[in-house]
Amino acid sequence: MAGFVSNLLILLLLFQNICLGFRSPISVFKRYKDTSTSLSSECLGSNQPVISFGLSDFALDIRMPAVTPKQSDTYLCMSVPLPVDDEAYVVDFKPHASMDTVHHMLLFGCNEPSSTESYWDCDEGTCKDKSNILYAWARNAPPTRLPKGVGFRVGGETGSRYFVLQVHYGDVSAFRDKHKDCSGVTLHLTHQKQPLIAGMYLMMSVNTVIPPGKKVVDADIACHYKRSPMHLFAYRVHTHRLGKVVSGYRVRNGQWTLIGRQSPQLPQAFYPVKYPVDISYDDILAARCVFSGEGRTTETHIGGTANDEMCNFYIMYYMEAKHAVSYMTCTQNTNPEMFRNIPQEANIPIPVKSDVLKMMHGHHEETKDSDTSSLLQQDRKEEEKILHQETKDSDASYLLQQAKKEEAEILDQDFHIEEAVEWPGLDLKLGQVSGLALDPENNLVVFHRGDHVWDENSFDSKFVYQQRGLGPIEQDTIIVLNPSNAKLLHSTGRSLFYLPHGLSVDKNGNYWVTDVALHQVFKLGANDKEPLLILGVPLQPGSDKNHFCQPTDVAVDPVTGSIYVSDGYCNSRIIQFSPNGVYVMQWGEETSLGRSSPGQFCVPHSLALIPDLSQLCVADRENGRIQCFRLETGEFTREIKHKAFGRELFAVSYVPGGLLFAVNGMPYPGEVESVQGFVMNFSTGEIIDTFIPLRKSFEMPHDIVASEDRTVFVGDVHAKAVWKFSSVEKMEHRSVKKAGIEVQETKESETIVEARLKNKPESRDPLKNMDKQHLVQQASSTGVSFVLITTLLIIPVVVLLVILVFIRWRKTTVYGGNSDGERKLDSSSGRILGRLRGKGSGGINLGNFFASHKGYSRKGFDRLSTEGSDQEKEEDDGTDSEEECPASPLPPAPSSS
Repeated sequence: MAGFVSNLLILLLLFQNICLGFRSPISVFKRYKDTSTSLSSECLGSNQPVISFGLSDFALDIRMPAVTPKQSDTYLCMSVPLPVDDEAYVVDFKPHASMDTVHHMLLFGCNEPSSTESYWDCDEGTCKDKSNILYAWARNAPPTRLPKGVGFRVGGETGSRYFVLQVHYGDVSAFRDKHKDCSGVTLHLTHQKQPLIAGMYLMMSVNTVIPPGKKVVDADIACHYKRSPMHLFAYRVHTHRLGKVVSGYRVRNGQWTLIGRQSPQLPQAFYPVKYPVDISYDDILAARCVFSGEGRTTETHIGGTANDEMCNFYIMYYMEAKHAVSYMTCTQNTNPEMFRNIPQEANIPIPVKSDVLKMMHGHHEETKDSDTSSLLQQDRKEEEKILHQETKDSDASYLLQQAKKEEAEILDQDFHIEEAVEWPGLDLKLGQVSGLALDPENNLVVFHRGDHVWDENSFDSKFVYQQRGLGPIEQDTIIVLNPSNAKLLHSTGRSLFYLPHGLSVDKNGNYWVTDVALHQVFKLGANDKEPLLILGVPLQPGSDKNHFCQPTDVAVDPVTGSIYVSDGYCNSRIIQFSPNGVYVMQWGEETSLGRSSPGQFCVPHSLALIPDLSQLCVADRENGRIQCFRLETGEFTREIKHKAFGRELFAVSYVPGGLLFAVNGMPYPGEVESVQGFVMNFSTGEIIDTFIPLRKSFEMPHDIVASEDRTVFVGDVHAKAVWKFSSVEKMEHRSVKKAGIEVQETKESETIVEARLKNKPESRDPLKNMDKQHLVQQASSTGVSFVLITTLLIIPVVVLLVILVFIRWRKTTVYGGNSDGERKLDSSSGRILGRLRGKGSGGINLGNFFASHKGYSRKGFDRLSTEGSDQEKEEDDGTDSEEECPASPLPPAPSSS
């Protein structure tokens, strides 16, 4: 008995030790945080930068490496690599800093820091590539807490591989004793997939002016939200000394819901959102900063120095992982009238005790602030238009009559647009396809991005390109293809562009292109290595006569040579230049909240010239419509809008004779409008036909171009593909679905009109002629195909029945009632049936059975491919992006693509 008791005690002791050896990772992290509280002024934290909590969790200590700044307003940066290669999630932060030495800290995520030194002056930059802000701290702020199940995604194929810490040392008088600083932040990371991904939304005023001595000045910001739902959980306000109160709201159906409200003179932490706030598609995010100009003798503008002001409202949010976007910005005020109804609390300053103010501003006032360094787009939009240019020539009525006559002739024909499935161009290896055009010989010209990609991190909040370190695209970005066989005829555009977008070709064969990263428009000769004309200032966004902000498309009038530019993602205007590039006039303005009036744009994305009628039509992307204007004056003439367009219309193309072609964007959650191409009667705006591809699927069709014989090409920025469609004439046209493929039938005969351009397709290839004959026969003998398919389906069933009858007969006549014979027969029949079923299958695989017969296609039996995605809605979602506002997918910010 004594031995049993002693053994039991030993087991209990062992069990206790084992239990002490296994602690919860969270409890260990809490213990680590408690022990590191005293490290804010020492450098002990950097001795062990990574601490493991078990199999899935670890802590990463990011600290300045014992620095001593020598002058006030010094910005120092340092980087730490993510210690793992696979995907991880940041789920908690703990800052280590004091306002006695540090004004504020920012933590970025990126893939290539600006320097490999242990630390460097941040004037050299933070990252060479795109960067995301993950965390911000200022003024003795308490740590930010992420909700359970929420994390910032890092590592893996798409996440950041480096953390870059930026520390702003405002007043260095505290360093007179030459002590070392190791301020920083400790991250808690986990490998466990988080169902919700965190991100940052920055609302920022860029054009507020505070008159001297004025007691109350409001800076208002408002943007429509155009993405998947997000949930807000923390906010931060930021101004300089003149700021009194900053408030943020969600506006839905006229109702204002408070996100957060705080004095910017209190600790500028990320404060928790008091009550849960969700943001849905088409909600409005609004913010107001209240300033006072009392005590100032000159005007105060938005800027990064102590003599300037700032108005920033940061929002931390989370989204479902599959739709997540890591960073979004809002710098507009789309409807000033709306702020008449802002709750009164937004206008009431929050009192701050004098001792707190003394503590906050007792040290040297900042002379630089990296929250929005180099933030301003220096020039405001030109508001005056040159109106009432010379009217049309005297023969305008004759041209109009001719155009209407041609239109009547074309529209009198009955046709349908279908994919030219024999065209091999769909298999070309391209980058993101952003622009298409036809040259004077009707060859297809493609503008693509090579190995560069536009996503939500390509630009900062000021629309400045963030990936200059990658250099220009080293592939030929402009390729010319034979429209019949996709044979490469010519290529150019190497080492010139960063993010290609719009393309057109003038009557002389010159290429006109836009680059949204460079914010420029280029004219290129087909055989010239250097541009013939450049409009805009490289890498400098702006809104005056000499700057663009992400220009989207360009068109050249074949009669006058005038140049028209749609500008763009961050401007809302059409600009006219002379043939030599001299500014002439502009028109357009941002869309008002609640409705889109004539002449207002939300991303003018594509241009189509109608020289017959002296008009210019614009694909007003985010307003889901086409607007047309007079070339001479910019006067609005008409709008074409259909429910079938959905919320986005990406591109438009005109064919002489009265046909307008267009493509829309992917539907948003809960909407039914499919992504497709449209053929319209230009005069009436009526939709004549719609079309979709048979091979692959549209993901984000970005541009469209059509020829006079109704051959259509569509370029997709996400699928990185170009489809060709051709016109099929029809008589009493009707369609049926067979084996997942649409077959067109007619009561009499159907003529397949081959897609011929001016340079006729090569027809001497006997194999190609045989293919075309086969297509004609297939279209005109649907009944034969149906009988053949039915027969092929019945044959294996009959064969199987014959085998079973034969087995049963042999069993009865040869083996009789012998049980061993039955087992042998069962085994034999099992082998026979097994061959019919296929290996490992529980049933007959007709695809495998027929595939064993030479020349028989498996098509119709194998599972159909169901490709589809989008970042611009997301990326593989999204991403337009192309965070072309993109958007991908699900709702994008006008992005990117």
